Amino acid sequence: MDYDVVVAGGGPVGLMLACEARLGGARVAVLERLTDVDATIKGGAITTPGAEALYRRGMLPALAEVQRQTMARFRSFLRERDGGGGTAGRGLGIVGHFAGIMLRADLVDRTEPGLGDAGPAAEIAFVAQQDIERLLGARAAELGVDVRRGVELTGFDADDGVVTVRTGDGPVRAGWLVGCDGGRSTVRKLAGFAFPGTDPEITCHQAVVEMTGAEGLKVGWTATATGVYAYGPMPGRVVTVEFDGPPADRGAPVTTDDLQARLRRVSGVDVTITRVRTATRFTDHARQVTEYRKGRVLLAGDAAHVHSAFGSQGLSLGLGDAMNLGWKLAAVIGGRAPERLLDTYTSERHPVGAQVLDWTRSQVAAMRPDPQSRALREIVSDLAGTVMGTTYLTARLNGAGVRYELPGEHPLTGRSAPDLELSEGSRLADHLHGGRALLLDLSDDPELRAHAAGYAGRVDILTAGCPSRPELAAVLVRPDGFTAWAADAGEQVAASTAGLEEALNEWFGAPEGAVTPG
Repeated sequence: MDYDVVVAGGGPVGLMLACEARLGGARVAVLERLTDVDATIKGGAITTPGAEALYRRGMLPALAEVQRQTMARFRSFLRERDGGGGTAGRGLGIVGHFAGIMLRADLVDRTEPGLGDAGPAAEIAFVAQQDIERLLGARAAELGVDVRRGVELTGFDADDGVVTVRTGDGPVRAGWLVGCDGGRSTVRKLAGFAFPGTDPEITCHQAVVEMTGAEGLKVGWTATATGVYAYGPMPGRVVTVEFDGPPADRGAPVTTDDLQARLRRVSGVDVTITRVRTATRFTDHARQVTEYRKGRVLLAGDAAHVHSAFGSQGLSLGLGDAMNLGWKLAAVIGGRAPERLLDTYTSERHPVGAQVLDWTRSQVAAMRPDPQSRALREIVSDLAGTVMGTTYLTARLNGAGVRYELPGEHPLTGRSAPDLELSEGSRLADHLHGGRALLLDLSDDPELRAHAAGYAGRVDILTAGCPSRPELAAVLVRPDGFTAWAADAGEQVAASTAGLEEALNEWFGAPEGAVTPG
């Protein structure tokens, strides 16, 4: 075979997946039909789970620098709107929005599980999709991923042992094919994945424009009698939401006249658009495949689930798919785990995708201009003005409630591992850069470490203290950053040793030297 894995689609999800599989030792090729990063305006932010994934691979400094530059542009825009006044920081102390209802950072209770333990990743939000794609492209090149731009998958044949991918440059043979080729995925269609869901009722436009008359537009999100619009937080960026059904031709270009007419109609402001720098349209159709794997073909990101962009969860959801699948696929390819490990990809990620789809559907309901929906919107706005309401909505936005159904009673098991501050000055995420699992021994227990001694190269072992969490004795963290097993100090450590052995065997195969039956 030419490669172990072929990834169709070289956006952030495809590149992240390729990097993860490569960290696990797989030979990976990425096929991307575009010759360069698409400059069309897309998502401008990520939520905490996506930032955590990148942070755990050592990319935090690069993300922080991109965000610093972005925030400088935001503040420049606000200063211009304020006429040079001293309130240029207004509107920046938010953690996101629900249906255009802003969620204030000062109303979030960070003591709630999942909201105060992400470490520096929690400070990252305003990083555009194109910037993430460029960063991941550079990382893929460093890791030795073969990224083939200008090459499009046109078909494939899959049998029990190999997938032959057809491209304009000739066939490519691999053991596995992963479709990361977007909401109109060719891989999904050709493989015959069922894709049920709900039909669209809105048309949204997002653009960066030059215009006159913009002084009449309100900064931020505004609900009107005819829909919802947004202006800012960067110069010339506008969004319109209209409940006029899907576009007749979704492939038609966005024209200046149409964009101007829609902005005038929704905002009620007589703006004149003189130039469109970049523009796109999207709807609220929400669909999800029923399974993420069919034999040797798998899906990740928008190829597996589509929804509206409200809440900026789509990119983080896709990066989570890639983190979950990449190490598992590499382990199967490397003979370190049985093929059934891949079944956990669907069982773990499908419920997370379904939650995001419902989250976006509920936002559409709160945006409708009819009296019933506007009454609902007022109630949600009131709740978003309280600590309890904002904390709940922020937790949903950031996936704080995500917990995989893994064996074990400990509260951390199945959850994204907290970014613990360790006694020698590092943080937990600093020890996940290599894409291997980690047994963190917080009680200096030789017997505990002995259980992982047979997993060299698969499970790293670190002994350290954690003064901020003295009740914790040990944590087993999977390569994707989720907790596979944990124990508290005291008698529970000895009682749960069997659970550690089971978790090691379940996720990382048999230890070296183990005798396998037959």
